[in-house]
Amino acid sequence: MRGDVLALWVGLALCLALAYAGEDAKESRVSRGHRAQVREVRGTGPDERGRREGEDAAMADEPVEAAEGEKAKAKKKKTPEEIEAARAKKAAEKEAKAKKQKAPKPTKKPKPPKPTKKPKAPKPTKKPKAPKPTKKPKAKTTGATEEGVRPDTRRPTLEEEEERLLIELGWDRLIPPVTPKGPGREEPVEPDLVDVSKKPSAPTKTEHDADYWDARHEVPGGYPVKKEVTTTEVIMYIPEETTTTPFIGPWYEEYDYGDLAAKKLEEEAERARKEKAEKAERLRKKWEEEEEERLKQMSVHVEPKKCPPLGLESHRVEDDQLLASSQSHHGYSAQRGRLNMQSSGDEEDVYGGGWCAEPEEKNHWFEVDARREVEFTGLITQGRNSDQHEDFVSSYFVAFSNDSRDWTTLHDGYAEWLFYGNVDKDTPVMAQFDMPVVARYIRILPQSWNGSLCLRAEILACQLPNSYRSENEVNTSDDLDFRHHNYKEMRQMMKVINEECPNITRIYNVGKSSQGLKMYAMEISDNPGEHETGEPEFRYTAGLHGNEALGRELLLLLMQFLCKEYNDDNPRVRRLVDGVRIHLVPSLNPDAYELAYEMGSEMGNWALGHWTEEGYDIFQNFPDLNSILWGAEDRGWVPRIVPNHHIPLPENVLNGSIATETKAIISWMERNPFVLGANLQGGEKVVAYPFDMQRPPTSVTDALRRGRRPSVEHEMNEETWARIQRQNEGALRETADDTMFRWLAMSYAHSHLTMTETYRGSCHTDDITGGQGIINRASWKPVVGSMNDFSYLHTNCFELSIFLGCDKFPHESELPLEWENNRESLLSFIEQVHRGIKGLVRDVEGNPLPNATISVEGIRHDVKTAAGGDYWRLLNPGEYRVTAKADGHTPQTRLCMVGYDSGATSCSFTLAKSNWDRIKQIMALSPKRPIRLVPKTSGVSATKATSVGAGGTAGETPTNSNSQNTERMRRLRLMRLRRLRLQRLRANLTTTPAPTTTTTTTTTAAPTTKPETESTTSWYDSWFPVDSWSTESPFKGVIFESVPTQDYPFEYKIDDY
Repeated sequence: MRGDVLALWVGLALCLALAYAGEDAKESRVSRGHRAQVREVRGTGPDERGRREGEDAAMADEPVEAAEGEKAKAKKKKTPEEIEAARAKKAAEKEAKAKKQKAPKPTKKPKPPKPTKKPKAPKPTKKPKAPKPTKKPKAKTTGATEEGVRPDTRRPTLEEEEERLLIELGWDRLIPPVTPKGPGREEPVEPDLVDVSKKPSAPTKTEHDADYWDARHEVPGGYPVKKEVTTTEVIMYIPEETTTTPFIGPWYEEYDYGDLAAKKLEEEAERARKEKAEKAERLRKKWEEEEEERLKQMSVHVEPKKCPPLGLESHRVEDDQLLASSQSHHGYSAQRGRLNMQSSGDEEDVYGGGWCAEPEEKNHWFEVDARREVEFTGLITQGRNSDQHEDFVSSYFVAFSNDSRDWTTLHDGYAEWLFYGNVDKDTPVMAQFDMPVVARYIRILPQSWNGSLCLRAEILACQLPNSYRSENEVNTSDDLDFRHHNYKEMRQMMKVINEECPNITRIYNVGKSSQGLKMYAMEISDNPGEHETGEPEFRYTAGLHGNEALGRELLLLLMQFLCKEYNDDNPRVRRLVDGVRIHLVPSLNPDAYELAYEMGSEMGNWALGHWTEEGYDIFQNFPDLNSILWGAEDRGWVPRIVPNHHIPLPENVLNGSIATETKAIISWMERNPFVLGANLQGGEKVVAYPFDMQRPPTSVTDALRRGRRPSVEHEMNEETWARIQRQNEGALRETADDTMFRWLAMSYAHSHLTMTETYRGSCHTDDITGGQGIINRASWKPVVGSMNDFSYLHTNCFELSIFLGCDKFPHESELPLEWENNRESLLSFIEQVHRGIKGLVRDVEGNPLPNATISVEGIRHDVKTAAGGDYWRLLNPGEYRVTAKADGHTPQTRLCMVGYDSGATSCSFTLAKSNWDRIKQIMALSPKRPIRLVPKTSGVSATKATSVGAGGTAGETPTNSNSQNTERMRRLRLMRLRRLRLQRLRANLTTTPAPTTTTTTTTTAAPTTKPETESTTSWYDSWFPVDSWSTESPFKGVIFESVPTQDYPFEYKIDDY
């Protein structure tokens, strides 16, 4: 059996040898030589028994025996039975060890070796004689393998078994080996083509293809372990051309995968650690770069960019540009979320003091649409305007967007930037961004709040350089100083204007404030410093409230404009300067302005700087002359006892609660004969005309006239009058010159570029002007003791209040626009001073008559002439009967025509003297009350009558009869007065039964008038010359001449009744 197998193997080998006989002999020799070289490096010899014993020694981790022992073993041959037994034993040991090993893990496919050049075929030579099979080359061992090298435990293949068999039989040199061709395999090279004189070495990476990998040379730890190998010197024929080709081993090997799996795990862990370290390093470098960039930006922008307000407070931002997440109710919509928005008197009304969100909502936001991309640099927040509630937002985020859908929350470099808001409801708080943010939409996202979620806001933003301009924007062409000026800068500005135009300007001061600052004024006229006869005087005042800075700057701009245009020969400006004496006072409350200026634009609340240092509101700090006039009218004392103009001030009124600034203004009004004026204010956009105070109902004054003791609620002091005028909306509010005031107000409002654009409503409520831009102050926000009412009743000046805009203290970037809006209105209103009539009042000798009274029929308000006898009476076009009266002169009446042409109509008067000089001498004896020329007691008259009848002459009889007629006329007049009073009493007391009027004699009148003299009268009754509200005529005992007389001042005049 064993012989049959051997014969089969020999036959198969011979067949294969014949098949490959035609191949190149050189290539075969090189392949066999290379195989022998590698086999020698691996420690194999021609003797199979020596190889087996070397493998057993290597597995036992013992060094290899000496070279002499191996030679001895190689000479001893084994029988085929011993070879078969050793082979079976080896296979059994390998199978037992393979079961103990773990399942191998897949490894990477080794790279194939690089292709080598095919050697040239040698020339055919004579076939060398075959050597004797018994003779074998001598081999010398030069070393031994190192300890610890793992033996080859794999199962031999059929090819390896064939090779071993051929070597044992000695046929390896005669028959070329049969190697199967396939991918990754090359033809072996004959060993006789290898230069065996050189020391063989293990194959390296450079000696094989790129995908070749041999695990036999790989040791756990990363690098192969150098070891001493046994080399065998073989004497072979070397051909002429020799090339060394790498050994191509089998395409697969059996490996010990246990160590490889551990190594794989270690490699993966090391790879993960390196990746993690690399990622951390990348993040660190990225953070360092971002931090460096942020610090670089912060170093460049040390101070945040300053931008003007977008226009929420000034209403340049329309209502449709404001949007919110929700609203608590109708009165607190997003349109109410403007900075310094004021609520109405009734907080439950539709006009709330800010935007308030619905409490049930979870996400709250307040959005502003700029309608174009702008640079947002900050915002200002404020709480809700309310007298009962303290509602404000204490913290919030800010987000931006360009399409109102995708929002980006502002980030401070570490997290979302949380801004801190208000700590009270009135003080504005500004939040500035480190860097401008370019966007179109901005949102405020409240995070915490006090009370209800309510806020008012203003956005700070700059227009981009390439941003398009709106068609409605106005650019000024005047080269003026458009900025805010403090006290020193204002004084310097006025000084510069005076030096530029010294021939038409003059600087003086109206007075001093409570802190000692001067209230400077500038006079602009062709002859500054003196009043010219026939030239009217006009005034503009501003700064009554220190935080209303727009009027102040407009007057400074008007000074510059008039000076420059006058020097440039502007005909309109020259006509104004030559024909009107203009007075401009930019600041009547300099102390409060300095406080508001220090806080800056938008940062002062609605009330900061509104009052003086002493706490007075200058506009409402004037004496109340309305109550005096209306009380006198109810008693029928106007105009004979109390005049309807130039009403004198109450006694000691200036020593009471009157501010220092108010006293200076009153004195300034009395020194100059102003005809027309206006005070510039802020917080609204409207022109308000007097009366500013509501007239109380007639029933209250009638109750006082009937002598009833007033109750607590009717105590007639200033507080009571103020409360009464607020409670009675239907009371009289019109002046005698109501039509003229309306025209003056419309002349300014309709010349303004935006004041009549009331479709958006007013600043804080709906439109209150009916689309006209004007309103009666008493029907809007009535006040007591206003500057307008005092000027109308105490002087000749018609004064109005001009509210310039919603923003009291606008940013200086808005000053050019505001100047363009108001420039034409300021000039047009000055020109209205020439509307009406003007003239001179002289006597027959041509001397001017100062303080002469000019009365217009149908208008219950008179004016007086100035010191030069000239006057100006503002009237609308029409025909008027005008009367001039003067003390000691006969009145004169003329018909004056007022046309539509520019310029006032001239209407002068010449008065003749009368006998009033003698009357004045008599009245001088009793200056405090009217004189009774006829004795009051009847006893004196009876004594005179008896004496005359006894011893009188016929010449004395007419005198006695005249006195009797006078007494009879006096009594008839007294009875007529009683009848009139009773009729008025019946008319007023319609709900009470009328008193009995069976008798109207003087005896019944005395007891009824007694308690009236003891009753408490109102605060202004003490300065009337009548002792009590009796039925006795104040003109009792006066002898009236038959000739007509004229009216006279209250202190000395008598009139025919």
